[in-house]
Amino acid sequence: MKVTTEYLKFHTKKHREYIHITPQVEAIVKKSGVKEGMVLISAMHITAGIYVNDNESGLIEDIDQWLEKLAPFRQEYQHHQTGEDNGDSHLKALLIHHEVIVPITAGKLDFGTWQRIFYAEFDGQRDKRVIVKVMGE
Repeated sequence: MKVTTEYLKFHTKKHREYIHITPQVEAIVKKSGVKEGMVLISAMHITAGIYVNDNESGLIEDIDQWLEKLAPFRQEYQHHQTGEDNGDSHLKALLIHHEVIVPITAGKLDFGTWQRIFYAEFDGQRDKRVIVKVMGE
């Protein structure tokens, strides 16, 4: 079995951003030489996430508004008693989840028609990483 590990690095300009990372993941899969297997993509931070969905700007805005409705920024989070002010960022990351696994078939990501991979940042404007681990034959 082949295993390849690479890291994507982000430093977002905004507090919340949604970044399409499918091309970077595809390049890592191609470079790995794996023809049949899977790729794990995981945010290495507790205020960020990885998800698969359509790369459509209206949908991305809908996702952002939905997350803000479910986990709005507010001062009353117990987490803020630690000196942090990002309680909502932690909750948004829980809703999105921190990782996805995508199958690899014939050396390519085996997606549905509109599926793409995104990095979701909820507490940005600082250095963050995503691990991409390709496994297979």
